[in-house]
Amino acid sequence: MLEAIKKAEENIITGKGGPFGAVVVRDGKIIASVGNRVTSTNDPTAHAEVVAIREACKVLDTFDLSGCEIYASCEPCPMCLGAIMWSRIDKLYYAADRYDAARAGFDDELFYAELALPAEKRSLKPTQMLQIEANVVFAKWIDTIDKIPY
Repeated sequence: MLEAIKKAEENIITGKGGPFGAVVVRDGKIIASVGNRVTSTNDPTAHAEVVAIREACKVLDTFDLSGCEIYASCEPCPMCLGAIMWSRIDKLYYAADRYDAARAGFDDELFYAELALPAEKRSLKPTQMLQIEANVVFAKWIDTIDKIPY
């Protein structure tokens, strides 16, 4: 965890991104150790956890990080939590929480609150369209024999 916090602090000093760090570990060995890169890459998805997952996947040559743990300097936002779950990481540890992030000016708690609302009550109201056409693609996926499930 101290490595994740160190990466968060380094980000402030270097100006590479926000005050967030993340470390992916497997069998006690650090696989990826990074800071947030949102502002340095102009990528709103380049949160520390997402960048750490991307790097760990490259190092391990897999999209499945089962057997890994992630240490985050702050409670992951909903996007990062989704990425952690999709990557199949076994364990999540974090230091600061979403309320600490809110006091520092970050929207994590707002997004958690928005996602708890029914879709029609959220500030960004989704509109579904072409469901039948999209399900044709899913049917093809279901029928594909040589697919790589994830």
